[in-house]
Amino acid sequence: MLRSLFIRNYVLIDELDIRFDNGFSVITGETGAGKSIILGALSLVLGERADTKSIQKGSDKCVIEAVFEISTYDLELFFKENDLDYYSNECLLRRELHSSGKSRAFINDSPVQLSVVKALGDRLIDVHSQHRNLLLADTHFQLNVVDLMAQTGQFLSVYRNEYERYMSVSKALDDLKEKVQNAKAEEDYIRFQYEELSSAKLNVGEQDELEHELDVLSHTEEIKTALYKVTDLLNGESRSAISSLKEALSTVEQLSAYFPKAKEYEERLRSSYIDISDLTAETAVLKDDIEFNPDRLMWVNDRLNTIYSLQQKHRVSSVEELIAKRDDFGSKLQRIDSFDEEFDKLIKQQQESYALLEQIAGEITVLRKKASGNIEKQLVKRMIMLGMPNSSFSISFTPKNKPSSTGMDDVSFLFSANKNEQLKPIAQTASGGEISRLMLCIKSMIAGYTALPSIIFDEIDSGVSGEIADKMAGIMQDLGTKMQVITITHLPQIAAKGKAHYFVYKEDTPDRTLTRICRLEDNERIDETARMLSGSEKTQAAVDNAKALLGFK
Repeated sequence: MLRSLFIRNYVLIDELDIRFDNGFSVITGETGAGKSIILGALSLVLGERADTKSIQKGSDKCVIEAVFEISTYDLELFFKENDLDYYSNECLLRRELHSSGKSRAFINDSPVQLSVVKALGDRLIDVHSQHRNLLLADTHFQLNVVDLMAQTGQFLSVYRNEYERYMSVSKALDDLKEKVQNAKAEEDYIRFQYEELSSAKLNVGEQDELEHELDVLSHTEEIKTALYKVTDLLNGESRSAISSLKEALSTVEQLSAYFPKAKEYEERLRSSYIDISDLTAETAVLKDDIEFNPDRLMWVNDRLNTIYSLQQKHRVSSVEELIAKRDDFGSKLQRIDSFDEEFDKLIKQQQESYALLEQIAGEITVLRKKASGNIEKQLVKRMIMLGMPNSSFSISFTPKNKPSSTGMDDVSFLFSANKNEQLKPIAQTASGGEISRLMLCIKSMIAGYTALPSIIFDEIDSGVSGEIADKMAGIMQDLGTKMQVITITHLPQIAAKGKAHYFVYKEDTPDRTLTRICRLEDNERIDETARMLSGSEKTQAAVDNAKALLGFK
């Protein structure tokens, strides 16, 4: 319920702080006093578009705040989904308009987009006037009314769980179809690349080995000549390194008898002699083993050219990356080959889910159609009571071509206010006043089935008087026992039924005219009701009549 509304620097309002009660409250005041201004401020804080002209002249900023009691609204998920602080009992909406044109909206002091405020506002309060009853023409609202009366909640919960599974499987199937289509278009290309890489029979480390071997094969003569020279230098027929080392070693051995340090030289020379002798033996063998092999050179060159070509084609720099590419192509081919099996599996799951959806939806449809007869009778009865004796009402059901989150029914409210007139969708046939009364009847009918948001009726009693006005007031009063109802009215019969009565008036100050609002005490209610009965001149008869309407002695 709406607990309070604070307004500062909005049109003719410098500052208002209004506290509201639960139950049925009425707002009255002379035409032009500013009731629509207050309602406009409330609309802004609920997410309507702003206009800088709404800011009071001479002010830089306009602020509107609304505090709601939300303990019965089940809004925790909404706050969680929108990453907002949630307090189980209270919610604060705030809207700021700046003369610069900037507009800001807040929920519990957190800045939010206007769309989030509007979505929350639609769940907190429902504003109805002859010009703001588009909700009644909304098919989702109509279906919700039928579901509330049919008490399909448990069935719908089961249905929606299955619907989510159905949509998940359907999406997976659509994604797979797209993958299959794309994969089939590329299959020949993928298969060619895989076969080309596979036929290359690549091995890890192969490139380095081949490049090393190519260096050797390309320089065979240089290597062989160098090895011959090394061997000759180490152990040739002329003076060689080995013979020199051998002579040095013999000389040092002779010194060791009388020069102790010569022992160390002897060991080092012997070690060098042994190393050089071994090296000479190796180079002697190696120089004979190395032979120029043109066939092997051609094969290595061809093999490396194959590797380089594949690397350039696939824009990689190593054999390991080529192997990874090959394996990736192979995986894609396996995936393509498995598409048929996966496709058949998903088709089966989709068919099973659809069949279950049809079964549950059929049970929901039965409940809806059964409840529709009761809804039609109740609404016609209430409309007749509100002065529309020739009204007719019917609910039309049309099967949907495919499942939706609400079932497999399209529902349409058909209405006629005149005798023997063809029933048509409400938006096409009902006037503003008729829609307002019909909405009042619907709200009063479903109030006992669900926790409805607070509701504001903005002069929906236009054109009504006498007994009809009294009955309309009775409906609103009864509705107020189940929810918060605030009615802006010009009818004393309705004003007298309010649990609380607020009066809107204008006050002239030296600088400007301002809109004010106050809550009336009992004596003030008598005076205001008498004014509504008799006009500007209050009579004793009007006072007595006002007391009777209010139940005062």
